Amino acid sequence: MLSRSIVTIARMAPMRQMRPSFRQGLPSLIRHYADKIIQVPVMAESISEGTLKQFSKSIGDYVEVDEEIATIETDKIDVAVNATEAGIIKEFFVNEEDTVTVGQDLVRVELGGEKPASSGEAEAEKPKESTPAASESKPAAEPEQPKSQPAPSESEKPAPPPQKPAEKPSGAAAPPKVEPVGGNREERRVKMNRMRLRIAERLKQSQNTAASLTTFNEVDMSGIMEFRKLYKDEILKKTGVKLGFMSAFSRAAVLAMRDIPAVNASIEGPNGGDTIVYRDYVDISVAVATEKGLVTPVVRNVESLDMVSIEKAIAEMGKKARDNKLTIEDMAGGTFTISNGGIFGSLMGTPIINLPQSAVLGLHAIKDRAVVVNGKVEVRPMMYLALTYDHRLLDGREAVQFLVKIKEYIEDPRKMLL
Repeated sequence: MLSRSIVTIARMAPMRQMRPSFRQGLPSLIRHYADKIIQVPVMAESISEGTLKQFSKSIGDYVEVDEEIATIETDKIDVAVNATEAGIIKEFFVNEEDTVTVGQDLVRVELGGEKPASSGEAEAEKPKESTPAASESKPAAEPEQPKSQPAPSESEKPAPPPQKPAEKPSGAAAPPKVEPVGGNREERRVKMNRMRLRIAERLKQSQNTAASLTTFNEVDMSGIMEFRKLYKDEILKKTGVKLGFMSAFSRAAVLAMRDIPAVNASIEGPNGGDTIVYRDYVDISVAVATEKGLVTPVVRNVESLDMVSIEKAIAEMGKKARDNKLTIEDMAGGTFTISNGGIFGSLMGTPIINLPQSAVLGLHAIKDRAVVVNGKVEVRPMMYLALTYDHRLLDGREAVQFLVKIKEYIEDPRKMLL
């Protein structure tokens, strides 16, 4: 209402009848209320700033309501800045790669304006022009007459060959030749993105805080592979979910936590923590590798899900992570982490604890190896398991028992139904 009143006054009252001070400030006042300033949106409670990675639009472009204008990179997710009203972009207040804070002015949009016609409509409205005949378009090119070349002048005569320098006496030592180094020796310096910086900070914090130890075991994957082979086609047909191994290990971990609840606990409190928090629910963080770094979206209440539901939730989170569509809520929390480096071919590794969690399970590549089964040597598909745990909360006995229980459930999936 206020903007309409100001614009109405400006149109009805002649400029010469206005006070000089009001007349001078009127254009900026009208522009202020006729335009919309789009600011950095509220991203999350723990995020107050980010890096403006790119503008999706240019000055002079028309934007619709809720159309994306820019992308802000934070240490956790990428935040999209959308237009709150339709109009034409008139000004950018910041540049790409600048650090911006919540509430800072980003873009000035002139409200209203006409949406430009699409290219198809523009071509349909454009009248067709008649093309002139080929004979009328260009006159015939006249053949060029060969020009007589003038005789070369004295200045254009070739210069005499340079004389050879006088030879040095045989006693003088020749300077050593410097051989050029072969190959490309260029360097590139690229600034770390905010997510990578945050990952580095948290990993170093985990190493400095937790008393990390890793225990290993190996598991025969024959049973779970046979189980998957029998039912994967039926499950895919009924539910559209591809049954993998992550759901089996998630379910096995949940069952093992019933006997070893400290794996699902954490240490909280001041000065490094003085309180153990035990949980009756299990929120599993699944490590997903993206172009910007490792993210850990959370599958919640895994203790109440069956294997098909777990697999479906993991697939949805993985797709959102690869499409850069994860939200803060998708990654908040998490009581236990599973990292599957085997999909990249890792044979064995030691995962790092995702604080404030107390343990992380590492899965690795499945390889055929010779093992002894009932006194006979057989070739079986084997996988190494690694459990990194916080020794402040878990003793070695509990960590080993937890890993052994996972091994038993995976080698005989029928036990997970008992």
